[in-house]
Amino acid sequence: MGPLLGILSNSFFSDSDLTSPLIYVIPRNPTLERYQSAFTILNYFPTLGKNLLFIAAVTVIQVMVCSLTGYGFARFDFPAKKLLFACVIIMIVVPVYPLALYWLVTFKYFDPLWLVSFFTGGPVNLLSSPAPIFIMTALGCGLRAGLYIVIFNQFFRGLPKELEEAALVDGAGALYTYFRIMLVNATPALLTTTLFSIVWQYNDTSLAGLFGLSVEMNIARRLLTVPAQFLYVLNVGQPIIRLYTCAGIVLTMLPIVAIYVLLQRRFIEGIERSGIVG
Repeated sequence: MGPLLGILSNSFFSDSDLTSPLIYVIPRNPTLERYQSAFTILNYFPTLGKNLLFIAAVTVIQVMVCSLTGYGFARFDFPAKKLLFACVIIMIVVPVYPLALYWLVTFKYFDPLWLVSFFTGGPVNLLSSPAPIFIMTALGCGLRAGLYIVIFNQFFRGLPKELEEAALVDGAGALYTYFRIMLVNATPALLTTTLFSIVWQYNDTSLAGLFGLSVEMNIARRLLTVPAQFLYVLNVGQPIIRLYTCAGIVLTMLPIVAIYVLLQRRFIEGIERSGIVG
């Protein structure tokens, strides 16, 4: 909490507050100049809007794919089930960096089963676009997908099998049972994974940077460019740039903080019922 308060306090510091040895936390001459400049440099509303649209699309795909996968692991027996679930656990344990080179080469020369070459004459380069993130998400190996699959698996295992048996007696198939019965009862897990997905996608700079996603679609990456832009535009020293950067950090955090404030109670209930703790 201390660092956050320090960032918030510094974002209101004036030049005189920064140089005064008597001022540590509460500014004597607070100013909104840092926010005005950070707002402009970040191109705040257009960048935030594109970022949120991208995150919403990725989150919808990720939640649907991971929930269906978790339901399959929880309710169906199939060959190599334990091996595949072990792979899901490995997805949680193994960090992004050892796989970065493989992903980079795969999407720079994207040609699955040589189908792309068959239709276009050669592989295509998907870097510098959101396509790699959408493809990985749709295949169940997107950002933190392993954790979401485990959450849904634990939740569905805790639901009574009588729900599915009653649906089966009424003639419902597996997909109908999943969408109309199981998914409806999985609201806590859905809420938990949706919030996790939004937050991690919003703060992601690793995959976005690896695949060259435009800073216009990722406000976290744009925030990383703030110090250099302020140095070029304003031609001020590093201590002053730090104050503008603090303002940019606060502006970037506001949407996520608002989401947590609005959904705090249901988020806590979702964690308690989704198998993360206990």
